[in-house]
Amino acid sequence: MPIRGSITLPGDKSISHRALLISSLIPGKNLIKNLATGEDVHQTLKCLNNIGIQTSQSDNILIVNGGGFKDPPKTLFCGNSGTTMRLLSGLLIGLNINAKLTGDASLLKRPMDRIINPLLNMGANIVGNDNYAPIVIKAENALKNIEYTMDIASAQVKSALLLAGIAANKKIIIHEKYITRDHTEIMLDDIGYNVNKMDNTIILEPHSKHIKNINIDIPGDISSASFFIGAACMIPNSDLRINNVLINETRMGFINMLRKMGAGIIIHNKRYVNGERVADIQTYYKPLYGININKEDIPSVIDELPILSVIATQAEGMTIISGAEELRYKESNRIESIVFNLKNMGVKAIEKKDGFIIEGPSILNKTLIKSYDDHRIAMSFVIAGLSSGGYNDIDNIECVNSSYPEFIATLKKIIR
Repeated sequence: MPIRGSITLPGDKSISHRALLISSLIPGKNLIKNLATGEDVHQTLKCLNNIGIQTSQSDNILIVNGGGFKDPPKTLFCGNSGTTMRLLSGLLIGLNINAKLTGDASLLKRPMDRIINPLLNMGANIVGNDNYAPIVIKAENALKNIEYTMDIASAQVKSALLLAGIAANKKIIIHEKYITRDHTEIMLDDIGYNVNKMDNTIILEPHSKHIKNINIDIPGDISSASFFIGAACMIPNSDLRINNVLINETRMGFINMLRKMGAGIIIHNKRYVNGERVADIQTYYKPLYGININKEDIPSVIDELPILSVIATQAEGMTIISGAEELRYKESNRIESIVFNLKNMGVKAIEKKDGFIIEGPSILNKTLIKSYDDHRIAMSFVIAGLSSGGYNDIDNIECVNSSYPEFIATLKKIIR
């Protein structure tokens, strides 16, 4: 079932979260065009409404009136969104707001000590449930400047600290061992905050002046694009163009890995929009070859590893993924989820503590896929079904709504 045609995608989820949170801090009217449509971003929006932020919609533009914060009248529910909980915690602490944050059953299993500990180092009064959610924040302590070395590669931790810093007007110095996605830094710099980057160090200076209101057109989500790109590069006779897609350097790991595998990829019309690199991506079928993906590669490809595992089934030779233990702490234990479903489709796959090994090429057998209520597992194995010549049955396909409700409808438009 080849993939052919041209599509445009909803706005990038990571940038959407950040645009909402940063807009809330800037008094006056902030404009966000092409906000991501998934439930995760909607949870961030609802939480902001519950702490006093007024928003309205006009066509494809969300208007955010910054300022006017208050303690929420009830517990803030973050749904399945780790980004909402972690980034919002930083914002609330910087604003000196009393709040309790919780989420669904999946989110309550995801570690929160990664943000709790550095925020405690800033002087915050923040308590988790044995390092998990629910999280309780009390507006009792004055925050202080912080210099923090990240022990894990996490843009969410980095962004939580930066949001706390701009909200409380504190100096933040962050040292990264591995470069992570930098949308927060780009957005802050674009609107006038004094944020600088030197090698692996980010410095946010307090007392920034002449801050502009946000007026952003969010490019298409590269992580959502990855499913269609993956289908086109591994299914014969495919040729697909995706317009206006984010190509931020810290998010290009997926494209770089595909090129190493021999995939047919051409990037057209490169440009900058609101400080972010954007382009049109053309993908077409070519024979693929197995590769090694190592620890230093993981931060820029972490969200795309489920679809990369499916692509690897159609590559000649072995694909070995290492240094990806972080996958075990996503919406599901993605190492386990990936290997279980690949084996059920007839793939030779071996689970490792920090990744997995896939031997290809494989003939994929249609089967019932266990989604583990994880949107990226569900979407990846819909694509796997196409490679088998049809559709897999997915339990709880509705979980794709957390990031990309239009996924199935968009896919149907380009199947030939």
